[in-house]
Amino acid sequence: METTIRKRPVTVLRLPEHLNAKSEWNFLREVDLHMSVSRPFLVLDCSSIARLDKPMIFLLLRCLEEAMKRNGDVKLAGISLAGDSASGFPPANRIFEVFSTAEEAVNSFYKYSLDADADAGESESAA
Repeated sequence: METTIRKRPVTVLRLPEHLNAKSEWNFLREVDLHMSVSRPFLVLDCSSIARLDKPMIFLLLRCLEEAMKRNGDVKLAGISLAGDSASGFPPANRIFEVFSTAEEAVNSFYKYSLDADADAGESESAA
């Protein structure tokens, strides 16, 4: 029996290199455009940011909050977590799934579905 998994679109957005009021507003406006679907899947490409500071963390959390309101999810790509604990915040990988590349993060949305289906099949055959 063949299973077809309907792929939901995943949006990849690059975070601004420098965060100020204007860049934050523009970025959140762009995020909002992609939140109109049911269960939005969003990958935030953090490769352009040098440091995970307080305003950037709040921006990431705000994106996650908006996605969760719609039963969606946000994953991070290309982020360096080295300075996380030094800034007084819990590491981002405790809140977000973190991947080396945006491609890996996008694929992870689909990998979970395939793994869950395989696990369900094994437990059905064991019963």
